[in-house]
Amino acid sequence: MTCGQEPSSRRCSAVTVVIVRNLATVLALSALVLAGCGGGETTTPPPPSGQASSPATSNTPATQPTPPQSVTAAARGTLVTTADSQFGEVLFDDTGQAIYLFDKEQTTQPECYDECADAWPPVLTEGAPVPALGARADELGTTTRTDGTTQVTYAGHPLYYYAHEGKNQVLCHDVREFGGLWLAVTPSGEAAAL
Repeated sequence: MTCGQEPSSRRCSAVTVVIVRNLATVLALSALVLAGCGGGETTTPPPPSGQASSPATSNTPATQPTPPQSVTAAARGTLVTTADSQFGEVLFDDTGQAIYLFDKEQTTQPECYDECADAWPPVLTEGAPVPALGARADELGTTTRTDGTTQVTYAGHPLYYYAHEGKNQVLCHDVREFGGLWLAVTPSGEAAAL
């Protein structure tokens, strides 16, 4: 019998809720797998979806079981990738949020706090940042902020988002705020062309 044929709408609702929950769980797990949530910390790009992830120095066969996703997701750092924009190829995170540098900062030590960090939130990470596509592992690093959080750096520059910008947009390149210039970052670590 289908849900519409059940004599009790209460039972129909319960069946529908279970189906929707199961579908939501499958979709959430599929999104995690597609986002590359397998394997531990690594400085190499994640493998294509469907392949097991292993550290770069390991010769472990791909058929070996991978750790549970809850363990690997916590160990994985922020993914930094590249995509084309009106300023050429620039850095983005895995959600499509553009990444910027603050030219006022001449070292890896962040200077953007308080109101500045409200408008330009730092790119934070829980583990070692992970490069993808054109992002270079040798340019990725981290620095510790005054509140103890870990901020991603690229080519020695602390990285930031712009709080009022949508996904897959680069609207705030060459913007002067908080005593410096905010610039989109190219895969080489330089500011994008103006």
